[in-house]
Amino acid sequence: MSLRLILAPIVDFVFPPRCPACGDAIAGGAPAGDDALCADCWTKLKLPGEPSCAACQRPFGADHLGVDALCGRCLTQLPCHDGIVAATIYGDISRQMVLDLKHAGRIALAGPMGRTLAARIGDRTGPDTIVVPVPLHRWRLWKRGYNQSALMAKAIAKARGWAHGPDVLRRVRATPSLGGLNPAERTRALMGAIAIAPRWRDRIRGRSVLLVDDVLTSGATSDACVRALKAAGAGKVLFACYARVIDGDAVVALNAGQNGVAQTEAPGANDPGRPA
Repeated sequence: MSLRLILAPIVDFVFPPRCPACGDAIAGGAPAGDDALCADCWTKLKLPGEPSCAACQRPFGADHLGVDALCGRCLTQLPCHDGIVAATIYGDISRQMVLDLKHAGRIALAGPMGRTLAARIGDRTGPDTIVVPVPLHRWRLWKRGYNQSALMAKAIAKARGWAHGPDVLRRVRATPSLGGLNPAERTRALMGAIAIAPRWRDRIRGRSVLLVDDVLTSGATSDACVRALKAAGAGKVLFACYARVIDGDAVVALNAGQNGVAQTEAPGANDPGRPA
């Protein structure tokens, strides 16, 4: 038995494990290295439900649809990515974790958030995968001091043993905040803003890519990244996010934590903490 395992109960007694969401001590402790939330936060966490869209994995509100069913958005226009994996549905708990990581400097959250997402991905991409974060423009990176998506991507790559490409994508020009823009305006704002770093072009050709971001809202940014990757010859591109915002007019089935209770919810479009 390793010294770490022997000392873990003593360390947990002196420094009890704390919930990464609310910071409260976890009653009864937690296994060493565990990323568990406290019971209260876990029951409030919203997880993607099944069944879901075969193309984008948007949860449906009905259970009689076939495994190949598509949501209305994908029926109108098939997505450019090869699937979406979300660890959670955007709600109070995931919102707070995202904001704390992104704006409060709590970079330690990137580890548990990334590992939770890594577990959700399962076998949907292969061992040759390169994990690539959605990039920040250099001025925003300088101002914030870090790219939260890159920190999550690093945790995912380490957990799954995949290659990590923190600088595969570059944001070659600054873009305005996308909040309040309609889909067409978002697309125009991002046109030509994302590019592949020259030194990565040959290395991603034909490879599977896992594109990582903290939150998925309209999908405009992720679509711009996917198009840049595929234009450079990447093979399968799977998009992964910690929290997924469901459209305010969408009716979805959500599983509230571990209690297995299905509920219907439409997140408010006017939420002041909702990401752009």
